Amino acid sequence: LSPKLAAFFDNSPRYRKAQPLLQEAARKYRLDYELLKALVTTESGFEPSAVSPKGAIGLMQVMPDTARRFGVDSDRWMSVEAKLADPKINVGIGARYLRLLLDMFPGRTDLALAAYNAGEGTVDKYKGVPPFKETRQYVQKVLGLYGRATHPFDNKAGRVSPMLGRIVN
Repeated sequence: LSPKLAAFFDNSPRYRKAQPLLQEAARKYRLDYELLKALVTTESGFEPSAVSPKGAIGLMQVMPDTARRFGVDSDRWMSVEAKLADPKINVGIGARYLRLLLDMFPGRTDLALAAYNAGEGTVDKYKGVPPFKETRQYVQKVLGLYGRATHPFDNKAGRVSPMLGRIVN
């Protein structure tokens, strides 16, 4: 972790506020806390009110359709979008989705992250990380923050050690 990034986490009230939610989700969904932290850093910079141009919402930038897939529906009091603005709901759904993707692509954290960004159908279609600049940069950034990146798109380095979750040569 760079000194600048470490200082961000140490001094960020947004991170400190989200930290217990991430810890709880990491435990509940058997996720590496550091991976979850790297993903949220990349997705929203810990801004709970973040909304992407494509409509992804909150800390983990969850799409409303993904939330519906996991049982979050509009009701007479609140829309799916409003529910996703709640950090507890957002982190719960985002973490469940990440767990699903890690299970879908066992030992391939890079593919799970690519699917989180571009959709699992896109990763299946390209039989790997899609050739989209945004997705490749996203995977590289998350893995870099996670401290596990070593040329994730080099064919020789594309395997991930199941024991360490690290990309290996």
